[in-house]
Order: sequence, then structure tokens, then C-alpha cells
Amino acid sequence: MQAKTGLLRASAQMMRVRLYALLLALDIAAIILGVVMAIPLRVTTANWFGVLILLLPLFVTIAFNSKAYSVIALRSAETGIWASLQSLFLAYALLFLTYYLFKVDPTASRLIMICSAVAAAGLIYVFREIVGQRLIPYLQQSVTAEVLIIDRVALHGPTSIAILDAAQLELRPDLKDPVMLNRFSQVLRGLDRAVILCPPEARRAWAMMLKGAGVRGEIIVEDVDELRPIGVGSLDGHFTLGVSTGPLTLRNRALKRGFDIVVSAGALLAMFPVLLLIAVVIKLDSPGPILFRQRRVGRGNAFFDILKFRSMRVESSDAAGARSTQRDDNRITRVGRLIRRTSVDELPQLMNVFLGHMSIVGPRPHALGSLAGEDLFWEVDERYWHRHALKPGITGLAQVRGFRGATHTRDDLVLRLQADLEYANGWQLKRDLIIIFATFKVLVHKNTY
Repeated sequence: MQAKTGLLRASAQMMRVRLYALLLALDIAAIILGVVMAIPLRVTTANWFGVLILLLPLFVTIAFNSKAYSVIALRSAETGIWASLQSLFLAYALLFLTYYLFKVDPTASRLIMICSAVAAAGLIYVFREIVGQRLIPYLQQSVTAEVLIIDRVALHGPTSIAILDAAQLELRPDLKDPVMLNRFSQVLRGLDRAVILCPPEARRAWAMMLKGAGVRGEIIVEDVDELRPIGVGSLDGHFTLGVSTGPLTLRNRALKRGFDIVVSAGALLAMFPVLLLIAVVIKLDSPGPILFRQRRVGRGNAFFDILKFRSMRVESSDAAGARSTQRDDNRITRVGRLIRRTSVDELPQLMNVFLGHMSIVGPRPHALGSLAGEDLFWEVDERYWHRHALKPGITGLAQVRGFRGATHTRDDLVLRLQADLEYANGWQLKRDLIIIFATFKVLVHKNTY
């Protein structure tokens, strides 16, 4: 069995090294291409080879220290992208200081440096996104060395990690036996995660064994599965199981709200002529109001009225949202078809964001009568109401993953729900920024009609 875990450990480590090397090569290629793409913007005699000689070591050093090449970056493409972009801009900042503080090369162009940084950032994002979406998901189980140890309990259902039988390994949770502790250490050496499935009376002993094993250890506790705990707390010396998470901390609420106000106000001002033109065209195309209002479910499962440019005939509008829009839907006007196809009909929601009903990024708000197949959304999965712990957003993680359009089946909703719950679990501003940039790729989508 030790040979089995050793092979598992070696395979995972080799896979990680290969992926780290691939990501490093792509990041370096992005930086080089960024400089090459920016040079034609201005004729200069600057030594750009010398720029790269300084820039690349700076970037690589910072990137390794910021965990741009780590298991965390492999598990989350967003984390890897953000770490690489931070490293890139810090490397360029140090390069600027070196060149212009010490006058290394007076002929070096600030314009080219700025443009090359922007181009490199865009390429890093594209390269990392491709690897994160196309390659790593297929290798996820190969990236980390994980085992499930079963002790005198039957395993129900399949599992995605290697299984070890404690009886065959002659393992038992005995804290008074140094030989047994050594054997346990030998089995887990070099692994990333160990999960124990055992009888209730043995859980404490196995937990104590894991605490000294130097790996991420977990115990399967089937009798609390129905509660779906999210963490452990305490009250007056008693342990408690956390089963829900409250809103963001005051600091994070202020940060997210400030970001929403700045972006929504800036976008409304910048796009005012476009919004006015769209309003005029809608009014000329068909009689009725310019804006369509519909009751949606917002933060804390409270109701609010969402704003959209009207894209359907007034007499055919569905205030409850019970009927999903279909391809070639005869309710949609000529202008409505165009603005829906390009997601322009969503722009008035910037006012919802400014007024505090919505956020720029968050779970998309649904109408009360929305159906997944023949069932109301909340009838499909009881976790549906959990997605409203945060304000709904104009865009979200589910949308950038391609989960848009009509919900013809229950699975259509479940996929979106899983993405929404993933987003709500540990909000970060950098994730919002990544989602906003990724949204531009899905503004026009096959499921928007």
C-alpha cells in the first residue's frame, strides 16, 4: 500500500510540475509578445532586449512568491490569473523605477512600456483562461495526491480518489502506539489530503491521528450531512456547527458598494447618449413604455423591481416570468431582438445598481414565476434560496461560464445554482474584476434571444 501511495504522490507531483512549467512558459510568452506588439506604436532606438532581460527575472521572482504557480492557482483559474497580473504590474512598476529613477536608458519609451504591460496582461488572462477552462478540469484529480481510508465501514457510492482499507494496512487509531503512528505517517507521507470514513466511536481517535500527520485531514460525518455544515464554532465552551453565513463584513460591504457606485455612475454618464438613442428607437418601434419593470428576488430573498429596456410588445409582456423566451419568440419586437441578442436590454440595471437594489457582479435575479422545465426554481433544489445571501448582479459567475438563456430542464438551473453558491462562498473584489472582464466574451451568446 505504501507503494500505491508513493506512486500516487509521484504522479501528482509530476503533473503539478508540468502544469507549473506550462503556465510559466505561457506567462513569459505573453510578456514577450506584449513588448513585440507594442514596439510598432513608436519608432525608438531603445534596447528592448535589455528591457526583457530585466523584466522577466523580476516577474518570475515575484510570481513564484505570489503563488502564481501553486496548487491554489491550479485549483482556481481566477486565483492564478490574479496572482500573475499582480506580479506583472509590480514587475513593470519596479522596471519603471529602475529605468527612470536611475536613467538606465533615456531612449526607452513610456508609451511602449505602458502598452506592452496592457498587452501582456491581456495575453496572460487569455492564456491562463484557456488552460484553466480547457486543460486543468480534465486533470483535476491528477494534480493532488488524495486518499480515502476506510475503517470498518461500508462505502456507499463511487468516489473520485484512491481508496485504502485500514484493515489491509493494519492501521488503527491508537495514540498510545508509536509504531502505529509511524505506520500511519509512512502511508500519508507526501500526500495532500487524507479523508477517513470510520464508525462514530473512532472519529475522535482518527482526528487526533490526522492532526499530527502533516496533511490536510478530514473525517466523514454522515449523521450531520442533512445539516450541511459550513464550519465549526463555539459557544460557552461547546462546539457548534455553522450552517449559514451572514452578509459580507462591514469592510467588504463598503468596498463592494463603493465599487458598484463608481462603476454604475461612471457607466451611466459615459453611455448616456447611447441609452438615449436606444430609448428613442424603442419608442419609435412599438407603442408602450421604454422600460420594462418586473418583480425579482433580491438580497435576503426580498423583492425589488428590476429595470430593462422593453424588448417585447406590451400586450405580450410576462410580468411573472413564467414563460421563458424562446428562439424566434413572436412576443419580441424588431428592436427588442437586437438589444436582447447583444445584452443591451440589461443596461438600465445600472440604475438598479446605483440605487442599491443590485450589484455589478452577483447571482442573476430571477422572476417569481421562473420555471426549470415544469417546476418552479425553488422546487428544483432547496438550496435555491441560499444564493440570495448577496445582492443580485448584472453579471455573475454562472453567466461567464455560459449558463444563460432559457431553463428548459432542471439541470439548467442546477448548473447556475452551483456557480452562484460558489461565488457567494468567499467573496473577493479581484474575482468581481475577473468576472467583469470575462463578461465581454459572452455579451453575445447562443442562448440569448
